[in-house]
Amino acid sequence: PTEVARKEIYTYEAPWTCYTLAWNRRPEPTHRFKLAIGSFIEEYSNEINVVQLVQDDRGNGVFKKITKLDHPYPATRIMWAPSKTYTSNANSTNPKDYLATAGDYLRIWSINSDNHGELKALLNNNKHTEYCAPLTSFDWNDTDPSMVGTCSIDTTVTIWDVNAMTPKTQLIAHDKEVYDIGFVPNDTNIFATAGADGSLRLFDLRSLEHSTILYESQGLSPLLKVAWNRQDPNYMATICADSSKVSILDVRSPSVAVCELTGHHAATNNVSWAPQSEHHIATCADDKQALIWDINLKSNNKYNVEDPILAYNANHEINNMLWCKSHEEWT
Repeated sequence: PTEVARKEIYTYEAPWTCYTLAWNRRPEPTHRFKLAIGSFIEEYSNEINVVQLVQDDRGNGVFKKITKLDHPYPATRIMWAPSKTYTSNANSTNPKDYLATAGDYLRIWSINSDNHGELKALLNNNKHTEYCAPLTSFDWNDTDPSMVGTCSIDTTVTIWDVNAMTPKTQLIAHDKEVYDIGFVPNDTNIFATAGADGSLRLFDLRSLEHSTILYESQGLSPLLKVAWNRQDPNYMATICADSSKVSILDVRSPSVAVCELTGHHAATNNVSWAPQSEHHIATCADDKQALIWDINLKSNNKYNVEDPILAYNANHEINNMLWCKSHEEWT
């Protein structure tokens, strides 16, 4: 507490373009600052590197690679198992970490205490055909860690029971490719999807015969992301393909964005809400900038926010940015 607050930036240099990444969500100190990073190599052989911040001989923080997983094709998303996976009695002393990746299929990996990784399961819901429709994204439910939802270029969403390794349900969610899926925070039934048909849709697992179109983009440009506000799930964010803007929506009156973030100068690639604050959000883009915004969600008028409160300038395009749930001051 007596130390002067200082900006800290730690860098891991991968041997390839970094595309997707995930913070480990376990609360134990031994899992602090552990990240999984996926490669983007335009060929079959790709990889996931697991790195962790450690202290070198001089006491400086450096990222050390602790595991490498060979992955077919670039992973489109990586997630560590939710922290609840480890707080249940059966797993409370489980030294293994669990990780999921999406690409051609949904894969579940385990990493033991010696940092040896192995593939635990490959989940494929198209048993009757050789062809697999690539998965664009997935979400691992925080409240019920047995539930994972995947989305695909074949217009479908599949909800999996990863304990039983079986699909619970599959539905046609959009008229074109589905690009993202996100469960409402603290909910096991309601999720949203974003698609190439330019719509953001809301589904309830208790009544799948209906869905609600929350929002449609101007000119029905493809929507790429679903990002729920973790403190106030009335709000969510989305981004359009090849657009520098981020749209903030209120699901109670969603057809028009309540606010647009217009500070980027090239295509926005990701958006991540702060875990501890309802009005802070992080974005990154091809303009080599990562920005953090403070937005007033309670304004009655639609407005644009042009100026972020923090900006980080990188040497290259920024493909991904995530706020850390277990260490809230870190992205």
